[in-house]
Amino acid sequence: MEKNQEFPRFSMPMRGLLLLAGMITVAWGAFFKWMGEPLLLWLSMQPEVPASVSSTVYGSFGLIMGFLIFLSAFYPISWLYLIMIGVGGKLVSAIWFAIYYADILGWNKRTIFHLGFNEVLWLILLIVILWKAMQVKAYLKTLED
Repeated sequence: MEKNQEFPRFSMPMRGLLLLAGMITVAWGAFFKWMGEPLLLWLSMQPEVPASVSSTVYGSFGLIMGFLIFLSAFYPISWLYLIMIGVGGKLVSAIWFAIYYADILGWNKRTIFHLGFNEVLWLILLIVILWKAMQVKAYLKTLED
């Protein structure tokens, strides 16, 4: 092996982003689960939301995904599958919100903010982090051989 050869690294800021993504996802999941009606009213920008709309399941899903993303930051290379679950969870959450909630709440600056910032932006960052973790894992595997 050459002395100057560059090898992939999983930096501490990436771990920090995983921790932050997990905490933000847990926080939004908690908002949806325990403050669903006021949050949906705020997101809809309307005086009322149909009574049949519940956010408990969506919030619980967010809590679980956030916890798994948070956990993945501790051993991101060994627990690569948790990052994969987090990426899948963010994808499911974004699709779920776009299909179910955005139709009921309407497309406005708040629903677009939630979908864009809380789902899509973190989804992109998690995909980049997953890609980097997979590179490091593949490199470590070559060292074992």
